[in-house]
Amino acid sequence: MPELQDQGTFKKPEQETILLSWRAQSRPFKRRSRDFYIKLVSVASLFGLVVFLIEGFMPILLMIALLFLFYVMSTIEPGMVEYQITNLGVKVGGHRTDWGFMGRFWFANRLGSHLLVIETGGIPGRMEMIIEKEMKEEIKKVVSEHLVFEQVPPSGLEKVVEWLSKRLPE
Repeated sequence: MPELQDQGTFKKPEQETILLSWRAQSRPFKRRSRDFYIKLVSVASLFGLVVFLIEGFMPILLMIALLFLFYVMSTIEPGMVEYQITNLGVKVGGHRTDWGFMGRFWFANRLGSHLLVIETGGIPGRMEMIIEKEMKEEIKKVVSEHLVFEQVPPSGLEKVVEWLSKRLPE
């Protein structure tokens, strides 16, 4: 929608131009071995038995649902998505998030994938995009014109997940 200027006239809206574009998977993915799932179910069963004795059956249903979700996310390869950085914001799969709804950005690695992470104002609070390692400097240059490059320290939950992931078998 056109913006109203001080004198009561409308300013012409800016035409969207694509600054960078690439295709990549929609999320980091790593195929797991059968042994991994056997060990994971064994640990979850022991933990589930303790939780069952303390709380009853409902937490067990939640654990089963989470294990199923993890299994599905680990076995079904994610689809390819078109990522675009434009002068008006970031497009992921055709849906644009304007620069005004974003804060800082930084780069991360997860499951062998290089990620561009952008802090957003809405839920879930982050936008993560898989990038090629060679594109990192070019992306940093383009996004730095609109956002601040600042590595955010990991939250308590992220530290716990990182610690647990290091202890689970590959």
